[in-house]
Amino acid sequence: MSLEERYNAPAVEAKWRTAWDDAKLFETDNDDPREKYYVLEMFPYPSGRIHMGHVRNYAMGDVVARYRRAKGFNVLHPMGWDAFGMPAENAAMQRGIHPGKWTYDNIAIMRTQLKSMGLSLDWSREFATCDVEYYHQQQRLFLAFLEAGLVTRAMGRVNWDPVDRTVLANEQVIDGRGWRSGALVEQRELPQWFFKITDYAEDLMDALGTLDRWPEKVRLMQRNWIGRSEGLKMRFEYDGEAPDGSGALTVFTTRPDTIFGASFMAVAAQHPLAKALADRADVAAFIAECDRLGTSAIDIEKAEKQGFDTGLRVKHPFVEGRTLPVYIANFILMDYGTGAIFGCPAHDQRDLDFARKYGLPVRPVVRPTDADDTFGVGTEAYTGTGALFNSAFLDGLSIAAAKAKVADALEEKTLDAAPQGERAVNFRLRDWGISRQRYWGCPIPVIHCETCGIVPVPEADLPVKLPEDVTFDTPGNPLDRHEGFVNVMCPQCGNPARRETDTMDTFVDSSWYFARFTAPDADKPIEPKVMEDWLPVDQYIGGVEHAIMHLLYSRFFMRAVEKAGYGARPEPFAGLFTQGMVTHETYKDQAGNWLFPEEVVLKDGPPRHAKTGEPIIVGAIESMSKSKRNVVDPDDIIANYGADTARWFMLSDTPPERDIEWTDAGVEAAHRFVQRLWRLINEAKTRFDRPGTGDGTTLQKAAHAAVRDISADIEALHFNRAVARLYELANALQKGLADDVPGAILKDAVSKMVVCFAPMMPHLAEECWTLIGQEGFAAAAPWPAFDEALLVEDTVTLPVQVNGKRRAEVTVEKDAAKDAIEAIVLALPEVHKFTGGKPPRKVIVVPGRIVNVVA
Repeated sequence: MSLEERYNAPAVEAKWRTAWDDAKLFETDNDDPREKYYVLEMFPYPSGRIHMGHVRNYAMGDVVARYRRAKGFNVLHPMGWDAFGMPAENAAMQRGIHPGKWTYDNIAIMRTQLKSMGLSLDWSREFATCDVEYYHQQQRLFLAFLEAGLVTRAMGRVNWDPVDRTVLANEQVIDGRGWRSGALVEQRELPQWFFKITDYAEDLMDALGTLDRWPEKVRLMQRNWIGRSEGLKMRFEYDGEAPDGSGALTVFTTRPDTIFGASFMAVAAQHPLAKALADRADVAAFIAECDRLGTSAIDIEKAEKQGFDTGLRVKHPFVEGRTLPVYIANFILMDYGTGAIFGCPAHDQRDLDFARKYGLPVRPVVRPTDADDTFGVGTEAYTGTGALFNSAFLDGLSIAAAKAKVADALEEKTLDAAPQGERAVNFRLRDWGISRQRYWGCPIPVIHCETCGIVPVPEADLPVKLPEDVTFDTPGNPLDRHEGFVNVMCPQCGNPARRETDTMDTFVDSSWYFARFTAPDADKPIEPKVMEDWLPVDQYIGGVEHAIMHLLYSRFFMRAVEKAGYGARPEPFAGLFTQGMVTHETYKDQAGNWLFPEEVVLKDGPPRHAKTGEPIIVGAIESMSKSKRNVVDPDDIIANYGADTARWFMLSDTPPERDIEWTDAGVEAAHRFVQRLWRLINEAKTRFDRPGTGDGTTLQKAAHAAVRDISADIEALHFNRAVARLYELANALQKGLADDVPGAILKDAVSKMVVCFAPMMPHLAEECWTLIGQEGFAAAAPWPAFDEALLVEDTVTLPVQVNGKRRAEVTVEKDAAKDAIEAIVLALPEVHKFTGGKPPRKVIVVPGRIVNVVA
């Protein structure tokens, strides 16, 4: 082969993928005695095409998997499909195709695409969550959780689309309307199935402290979502009779210290008090308006604060004769605390906005330590620290001391023979509602019988399969209309009964898939011993957007699995890495239409349309999205440049936790480096048998240093740094060739280099491994060792400052004496220049660090 011959990536890559498959090189044996290492990327939804985000995500995981194999671990690196969900049903409605066919067709396409990336995946463990075998085992888990007391059925508030006749997630409500039908969404109380995640709220919060290999931002997001708060339950006596029959309005507050600044009470639109008043038309209309906000806490927080004065008042617990008006308010959440608050406008921005709008008093009761008793607030509430004032027996106390004193006082006061206050811990976390009124999901395996109530489907009757003969020409859940599915006999009494038609939230499917991968063919959901051997996942990789749903639900699931008797492994992921997005410039034509990158010419003149030649508008660099057409098809890149080029580009330059901008210039540079490596190794191979005339010490040290540094970089997930080390090693090899170093040193350096870049560019590594005469697969070669003694430097380079400014640097023996270093430094031309040739007043030598010359 001539050195001018280019590396033919598409042909070479296909050859090696076939060879790996034939050798079953990446299939994992659970009985392998070597130390185990489990690396997993969040599995994809089979939308039909992989995108560049997938390429980046899976390339990172593959580097870790290949590196750990080379280090001698028994690596588990599986792949599957998160395959249930609404997009498949939408496709069924729009295209007249069964959701199952649409899903499995997409899986076939995406599997081929992922395989073209050369990922070292154990495809023998592949499954889709819509496989009957998988959701059969999920149904068994559901029933085990039900038996363990971790499943409840209760009325829950949901977003109801009256046209599509389905429950919508908060994300599917856009400006109060259904994302697909456009109908005004209604709030409804429907019977829902819940997983009791709140049973583990304290444990889930406390255990975050043990997850030291998780990003702090994810742990913070989970802490905030779980939302542990210590406070006080306070009972306010009504000034008169309450319409709901209660003698007091109970609130939960974390700021009882501000009680003397209270100026109003507010309850949620779903509070029993509001419901008791709903026979009034004006109250009912206001509640209906609140209901249109949806159930999202974010939407509620963003909405303009609205209130309805009920005309009711409650008595202040400490100020005789003072009463507070009771409002129904749109910003109070029924599922937090008690669904009621007292408002202290001076020290809560939301309360202040509300008070200003409705002309309510604003009484400051906490002032900064440097303020006096004339302190007041304007348009911004004061939420800082300070001392209490305007607060009777609390005056002068700190906030913490005042909280304790109010709690003590109210626990001693009685109202209707019960304490008027009670210290309490509250959690923002609510139980996980898993009911979905749709077809394409895991059926909930219970039966409703008028005589027996809720009856679990017997083990012998599992799985409850989704019927194939369904239609999507009518809005709503097709299972409700399928008489063969719905109408069953009660397994307990034998009377006619109805099957549950809700299916499970797709987050249930993804909350245990990583455990199923450890024994995907088991005749039970989880093989406890196998799961305990493999879990936790050593390195999990995926998007930060899953911080408070998938990642939190998975943590709960493992606790539930343990309680249900399927093994002890409470934390599923030991290490978590959240990668950045892949971005690209956006383009529009003169009419404002989005353009694909291939429709745009950016070279040789102003940006223009490839077909019409008309000027185009270059917009912002944004995350790749189909809607803005700033996407690049991985298939095109792989076909033109090869998978290794795409992988190398995704791993280079940008730290993996940050967004990376996809550019043609970047891809071409990556491709040039692939070709350069090929030429270098081809040339080096021709010299392996030559004694050489140069000194190979520099190349030898460079190769050993690269092994050391690349190892550390991959273990720290600093992939871009590992890439930079390989560029440096390539430069050292180039210089070694120019210096005609001995062939033995050349071969050793090349061998180390090939194994070191094999995790990033595996196909090129295999071709080069064979080229240089090595046996077996590069992917199966052990990670090279490095000689620490060889890397001990005999010299050190010190910066030299003159009067505090860096003017030069000097390389000296590592153990050189101070007077010797001083003499060398004073002889430097730069030092002579800036001292004017005069003896310095002082020379300070800090061994191994710096030399300071004071003129």
